[in-house]
Amino acid sequence: MARWLLPSRGLLRLKSLASSSASAVISRSYISEMRRSALRENLLRILRTEIAYEVESRPPSQPEAAFRSFDVDDRPGEQWIKLRWSRGREEIKIEATMFDGAAPSTRSAAPSEVAEAGDARLHITLMVEVSKGDDSEFALQFACSAWPDDIEVEKVFPVRRGHATHRQYMGPDFKELDEEMRDTLLEYLEERGVNDELAGFLHGYMANKDRTELVRWLRNIETYVKK
Repeated sequence: MARWLLPSRGLLRLKSLASSSASAVISRSYISEMRRSALRENLLRILRTEIAYEVESRPPSQPEAAFRSFDVDDRPGEQWIKLRWSRGREEIKIEATMFDGAAPSTRSAAPSEVAEAGDARLHITLMVEVSKGDDSEFALQFACSAWPDDIEVEKVFPVRRGHATHRQYMGPDFKELDEEMRDTLLEYLEERGVNDELAGFLHGYMANKDRTELVRWLRNIETYVKK
């Protein structure tokens, strides 16, 4: 009779082991889920704290829709804006990046002083295009740097409208041109509103856009994590 009972006892042990194993799996799964939930809640808490800090300490303002004769076309979620001015037969288009570099301040300091982050001069890249509508096959482009108080021209070159410029000859650097030619081209730009005042406007605009985009970025991450 005992011989017939042995398989039953073995089967009971197997069932017991299987039950214990299943409980362990369920327990590990529960712990893992709890950890994921805690991580998610912690991340959401951090994001909300950052959003509240940015909104309260550096609240973004409503971006301006125009500057002088230029209409401003902001691109929410993108790192650049476009300005446009129809000036008689001419059309002036400017594409400006958000801050994409910096240089040490030109302000003199004692050798023992340590430069602070606020002393850096932030940089904005500009592409200025002046065209004459359908009357001209070409447009004139200027590659520029906008610093807080001035605009520097890096290159000037004609482009065939509707064609890519990445392989065309772009001429010498602006600083290598004859001085009289440089001065004349700078006057040409000034007449079209590309001047130091524009540089100041762009730096103020981009400082505000930087805050706006940071808050948007944080909120988009928060929205993703909540789902």
